[in-house]
Amino acid sequence: MRIYVAQIAPRVGDVCGNVRLIHDAMTQAEAKLCDLVVLPELVVTGYPPEDLLLRPSFMDEVDAAVDAIIKTSRNTCVVFGSPRRFGKVLRNSVFLAQHGKLLGIYDKQFLPNYGVFDECRYFEPGDGEQCLFDVNAWRVGVGVCEDLWHDELALRQQSMCCDVWLNLNASPFHVGKQSEREALVRRRAISFSTPLVYVNPVGGQDEIVFDGGSHVVDAAGHLIMRAPLFECRGTVVDLAAVGQTDIAPLSESLAQMYQALVTGVSDYVLRNGCHQVVIGLSGGIDSALTAAIAVDALGAANVLGVLLPSRYSSDHSLADATALVENLGMDAITLPIAAGVDTVEQILAETFAGWGKSEPDVTEENIQARMRGLLLMAISNKTGRMVLTTGNKSEMAVGYATLYGDMAGGFAVLKDVYKTEVFALCRWLNRDSEVIPENTITKPPSAELRPDQKDSDSLPDYDVLDAILIASIEERLGVDEIAARGYDKAEVKRVVRMLQLAEYKRRQAPPGVKITERAFGRDRRYPITHGFRE
Repeated sequence: MRIYVAQIAPRVGDVCGNVRLIHDAMTQAEAKLCDLVVLPELVVTGYPPEDLLLRPSFMDEVDAAVDAIIKTSRNTCVVFGSPRRFGKVLRNSVFLAQHGKLLGIYDKQFLPNYGVFDECRYFEPGDGEQCLFDVNAWRVGVGVCEDLWHDELALRQQSMCCDVWLNLNASPFHVGKQSEREALVRRRAISFSTPLVYVNPVGGQDEIVFDGGSHVVDAAGHLIMRAPLFECRGTVVDLAAVGQTDIAPLSESLAQMYQALVTGVSDYVLRNGCHQVVIGLSGGIDSALTAAIAVDALGAANVLGVLLPSRYSSDHSLADATALVENLGMDAITLPIAAGVDTVEQILAETFAGWGKSEPDVTEENIQARMRGLLLMAISNKTGRMVLTTGNKSEMAVGYATLYGDMAGGFAVLKDVYKTEVFALCRWLNRDSEVIPENTITKPPSAELRPDQKDSDSLPDYDVLDAILIASIEERLGVDEIAARGYDKAEVKRVVRMLQLAEYKRRQAPPGVKITERAFGRDRRYPITHGFRE
């Protein structure tokens, strides 16, 4: 049996464009004399289509597309995912078609409803009555994504006799996800005593990034094919070819993380009709990493840096930002904010004095951040460039950010990247030559909104802060459990309190690339107003 594994990049809502991708894969498979061409879950609509599924006109277009794919099928059986109407409900389905006719339909049985998944809102589960299909002389088993993860279903299926199992997926990236997938597929292939084909899309969709990683495991659990991560690729697998392997290497976790960020930025910006971005460059490590990612995602010619020095900006910060611009080959301009800040403070001075509030505090710090946001958004409005914000997950977690200031923008590149990971990614980028200026990495982090300010004035050291945040956010541990790991309990309580209080800021932050299992937004949903205290 020759199978064409089509790792493609469908776009949510672009039914016509997705059908073209499907037809291209069908043509390639036909030319290579394949028995099957297998495409991802919901490939007709892209994943996740969300409330587009509730629009009758959208489903009319989907139905027409499915009919067109079936009618254009030829010698190679095409196996593809699409939503389908089933009476008054929808199902997440797989269609098998050959010679212009429908061979069969499989409906997804287990609907994920956690993390980024919300399938119970849209779909009814299938009954699982038919999951085996005859294709030429072959017996083909079919499942969809979440089905593969449920042992109870696997126990029923392992007694079924077939020649190959196909699993169609829309599985988003997080660090370490590919190893998890392959371990599961190996286990299932051994229990089924049957080769298993796992196909997954690539591309960014809002916060989510799909990394591909399509692969095939033989009946003994040996990996015989892995498509490259983050690349569109069609691969022919001949299950009768003993010893055949086509295994793309699996890069280290930092490389995967960086590529996910690049893919997320590229597809979010370009698929939303923009081609250029603007970034405020402070000379700090977060804006430096954001700029490097943007240049790799869009090209240096499409990235504009803006230096926005205040009266508190140090000479080395300006020098570091200038060095970064030269290293990346991007354009930059300088817009000092001191005069604008002075004007705002003068406008407010009489009012503040009348309230007995003349002494400078965080208000004046935020005015500076908001003046920067104002200028960046003005450039965005005038030029059509999207503003990329630069705050990291550690800052967003504890609210160390200014609403309508450094949070103002269209996409938050580092929203799911902890500060310690920012440092690690910059070191990784510099592994062969300097991309991020060394002084940017080694100097103490500072917002530079008051004299001699350092992040450590307001926050624990980032290695401690991140360890506490990871335990609370990713592991969902309580204060006592975190403190038992050797951290000061009062410090843990303070960090967790800041995490709870900052929810209102996070709700107003732009979307950003998801790279962990507990990204703010889709994965982690807490009320802003509540009475629970740890």
